Formats: sequence, C-alpha cells, structure tokens
Amino acid sequence: MIGEEFVPLSLTPMLIGVLAAVACALPGNFLVLRKQALIGDAISHVVLPGIVVAFLITGVVAAAPMMLGAAGAALVSVVMIEAIRRLGNIEPGAAMGLTFTTLFAAGVLLLEQSDTSSVHLDVEHALYGNLESLIWLDAIGWESLLDPVALAGLPPELSRVVIALLGVCAFLWLFWRQLVLSTFDESFAQAMGIATNRLGVALVMVAALAAVAAFDAVGSIIVIAMFICPPAAARLMTNRLEHQVAWSVVFAVLSAVLGYVFAGYGPLWLGFDNAVSAAGMIATVSGLILALAACFAPHRHRSGAPVV
Repeated sequence: MIGEEFVPLSLTPMLIGVLAAVACALPGNFLVLRKQALIGDAISHVVLPGIVVAFLITGVVAAAPMMLGAAGAALVSVVMIEAIRRLGNIEPGAAMGLTFTTLFAAGVLLLEQSDTSSVHLDVEHALYGNLESLIWLDAIGWESLLDPVALAGLPPELSRVVIALLGVCAFLWLFWRQLVLSTFDESFAQAMGIATNRLGVALVMVAALAAVAAFDAVGSIIVIAMFICPPAAARLMTNRLEHQVAWSVVFAVLSAVLGYVFAGYGPLWLGFDNAVSAAGMIATVSGLILALAACFAPHRHRSGAPVV
C-alpha cells in the first residue's frame, strides 16, 4: 500500500476520490441547512441524460460538453416539472420525483442503446464510477511527483475534479456572508438587498458543477452520499457553521481514504479473494460515520440553527 507501487496504482484514484468528496461536501453543508439535501440526489439523476447526449453529439468526454449537457438536462427538468405540475394538477414534490426518475431512466436507456463503453461511460460506471481504473501509468514512484513528463500523464479526471473544487471554494469564499444570511434568515437577507432566489440558484449550479466533475470518475453513488452524509454528520458535531464546514471536510476525506482502503484490502483481511467497488465502499463508510455521529456526537440531541 505504501510501497513504490502505491504511486502509480493507488495515489491518483484515492486523490480523485478525496477531492470529489470534498467538492460535494462543501456545498452540501448549505443544502443540508436549507433542508434541500435531496437536491444532490436530484442533480445526480438529472445530469446523466445530459452527459450522455453531450457525448453522443461531440464524441468526447470533456468538461465543457458535459457541463453544457448537464445544464440542458437541468433546463428540461425544470420545464417538465412545471408542465406536470400544471397540466396534471399534482403537488410539486410528486412532479419532481416523476421527472427525476424519468430522466435518470432515459439516461440509463441511452447508455444501454449506445456504444459508450470504450470511454468508460456506461451503466456500471454511471452508478459505481471508474475510480479503480484511474491509475497513473507514467509514474514509477514518488520521484514522479517532480517529473514534468510523468505529471503530463496524470488522469484527466484529476484536473476536472481539481477545477471543480477550486470553483466551489471560490464561490463559498466570495458569497459566504450572503449565503449565511440567506440560509438562516431569508427575510433579513432580502431586506439587506440580497437576491436570495438568484443566490439559491447559484448554489444549486455550483453543486451541479461538483456533481458533473465527479460523475465520470466516482459515479452517482458517491455524489449522492457526499452531498448528504459528511455535512449531516458535521451538523451533529458542532453548533458553529465554520466548524461544521471543517468537520464535513474531515469526514469527506476520511470516508474517501478509508473507503478506498477497505474496498481493496477489506475482503482480503476477511479471507475473500476479490476486492469490492471503491465507490460503494466510500459511500458505505460515509454512512457509517453519519450513524456514529447520530449515536455519539455531542450535539445529536440539540435543535436549532448553528451559530455563525
């Protein structure tokens, strides 16, 4: 695990898992506090057909077409929700559930009917990701971290996740005060001149950016889990928002590292021959951390909003 083979075989998959988990957990804090945690689930369902259609049109798996496809799918979902709500005269929640599941099923059907397996874009990778195969073929050891030629051969998923994480951090840094005010007292934020509706849409778009960047590498399972589990567990650890964000990052990193290690070595420790899905195990570890926080965290019995 820590020998020379660690760098080419495990360093980049583990690093991509960590960065993707943190990128999803950061906006997830505000989604949880706004009682919109399932938006992460919705995003992971909606972006799939958009990503597939973008690939079928362009023939490449790149950040720009994927983002445009995800944005188009999000626009279609909004139109569908409004049409179903108005024409069917049903409640918004039911309209959202019908739309999200329909779009996800359409994405799965497109994957099954199109030849996308050659670029690691199929049903299995959409659900469980492609984490184990994101190895660094040009690396020969730790010295490769200082070799420009070897660094040029890093998996492209790593750069996409890094860009997404930087974008998330920049958004939170620029709009931290506005996000805090609109999350805890929307009326006061509006009185202060903050466009809370636009800010809410921007938060969802940033969450979608993180989801799309992570989708190809880690699949929808980790995306859904990381939007909810680390922030929810962090919420039980403290009543201060800054500390909650820090706790969520710690839990996201811990889930990614332990999940990746347990996926590869856990079955061997138990006497089995084969490893299990890294994405599934990372999501499982994040769920276990949330369960432990629910049982033993210091603020598990307290209610109310965190102190800023």
